Order: sequence, then C-alpha cells, then structure tokens
Amino acid sequence: MRTTKRSIFLDDVRNPVDVYQYTKEGIFLRNDWCIVRNYEQFTDSILEKGLPRMISFDHDLGDEHYVKPDCQEYIEKTGYDCAKWLVEYCIDHVLNLPEFYCHSMNPVVKDNIERLLNNFKKR
Repeated sequence: MRTTKRSIFLDDVRNPVDVYQYTKEGIFLRNDWCIVRNYEQFTDSILEKGLPRMISFDHDLGDEHYVKPDCQEYIEKTGYDCAKWLVEYCIDHVLNLPEFYCHSMNPVVKDNIERLLNNFKKR
C-alpha cells in the first residue's frame, strides 16, 4: 500500500479555509486537500488512491445523525466511524496512521476521535 502526498479533509459542509478561520492552523491554507463529504467518499478515496499524508476529521457528516433530537443513536456514519475504519484498514494492511487532526467543533466527539487514533498510534 502506498502513501500519497495529498491530504484528506473530511467535512460535510466546510472547506479547509473555513476551518482556518477558527483554528488559525496554517495546515488549512495548504492546497493539497482532497475534500470528502461522507463515509463512503472517505473510504473510497483511500481504497482507490492509498493513504494520504494527512487527514483532518469532522464528526457530523450530515443533517440526519440522530433518530430523535435527544437520542444518541446515529443514522448516518460519522467522522468517528471513518476513524474506526482507518484504524482497521491500517491493521489489515500493516500500515502506520497518517498524520491527523480533528477539526470538529464538538469537544466530546473530538476527544473520542483523537483518543481512538492516538491509542492506535501508541501500540
């Protein structure tokens, strides 16, 4: 499996420059981002082109994430699902994770994604 020089920006609405506005992280001003909007585009991009050098994760990838407004049951796959898929992909292909960043504005799910990926990196 190869690693490419491109980076993946996973977000259903925003673009990298939008995220720069609140993070002030210079990485979001680069021009190597491949923007993917959902789980299927995320997995297809990696399966077709190999691991990117970097991935930036959002969590919510659509308007219909919950069955009810007060319910935590997801209908659509999320950025966390993408991160879980990525870990399994790296395990199956004996690969290291690419660099990653989580730009989700939800601090709880941001921590969950980062914890999952950092725990895999430590093993």
